Amino acid sequence: MGAALPFALLAALANVLGALAVTARSRWSVRSLETMIALSAGFMISVSLADVLPEAIERGGHEAAVIATLGFLLVHLTQHTFARHFHFGEETHHVTRAVSVSALGGLLLHTFVDGVAIASGFAADERIGLLLASAILLHKLPEGLAISSLFLASGEGRAKALGAATLLGAATLLGLGVALATQLRGTTGLALAAGVTLYVAAANLVPEVQRKPGWRLSIAFFFGSGLYFAARAALERGLSR
Repeated sequence: MGAALPFALLAALANVLGALAVTARSRWSVRSLETMIALSAGFMISVSLADVLPEAIERGGHEAAVIATLGFLLVHLTQHTFARHFHFGEETHHVTRAVSVSALGGLLLHTFVDGVAIASGFAADERIGLLLASAILLHKLPEGLAISSLFLASGEGRAKALGAATLLGAATLLGLGVALATQLRGTTGLALAAGVTLYVAAANLVPEVQRKPGWRLSIAFFFGSGLYFAARAALERGLSR
């Protein structure tokens, strides 16, 4: 289990902390949230394309590429076909209860795969595990904030909004447990993680960056990508000693 469990616990906690930022009505900066989303997008796209997907294909060949594609398509199906109203960030418009519940359903699949990804990354290679877990951690707080604000916008109370984010954290831990107990932590899990991570970054986070004017978020996006490559180089030097 090694480092996988602590990272999964931190990821689950970040979901809850994101929800608390909304439900406790604490002061938080929209600009900071936007910057975190942009940085996360750059980091996640880089780790999925430069590390996770190549590693999965090297291990599983064409089959791994197909699994990654299926993961990408499955998240689109659950988050943007069945759940038509979902975006990262605070929800400021009224939505129906059906919208909030369908969004939660879509995110539960995604967060389950987050747990699988953490387990699979560390099973494949310590460097990949650390980078993939870091990518997941970066977007967990905005994710918790998004689902809790969506529940509040549908008229639910703060307890249910916090409960929704807690379910996301629990799904991450469940994904970790299932992956550790089965062969899902192998090539299949790694390929699935590549497709889902790429989708979350490219289809969920990048549009949030693109619709804001100015250079600030673009700079944060490229900084996130650069941060990945810097972290990768540092880990390669550190782990080779």
